Amino acid sequence: MGVTTGIATYLIIWWVVLFAVLPLGTISHAEAGIDKGDGGDPGAPVDPKLKRKFITTTWVSAIVFVVVWAVIWSGVIPMPTGPANY
Repeated sequence: MGVTTGIATYLIIWWVVLFAVLPLGTISHAEAGIDKGDGGDPGAPVDPKLKRKFITTTWVSAIVFVVVWAVIWSGVIPMPTGPANY
């Protein structure tokens, strides 16, 4: 796996993990019993804790990337080396 492919793979893994981590530990205004008034979404989180979630996403993505890299490097899943001939 080249550098560019590795970076692209890591970024894809990072985004997937981010969307898996975002709902964890959030409490909505409706669950907290806070009235948002007119125009407020009762499902919006009270405190989304985004900095903590970005940090969690980064280290979980790094672990997943290392596993993916090890599987590809070991040859279990081979990467194409030349142009595809369909």
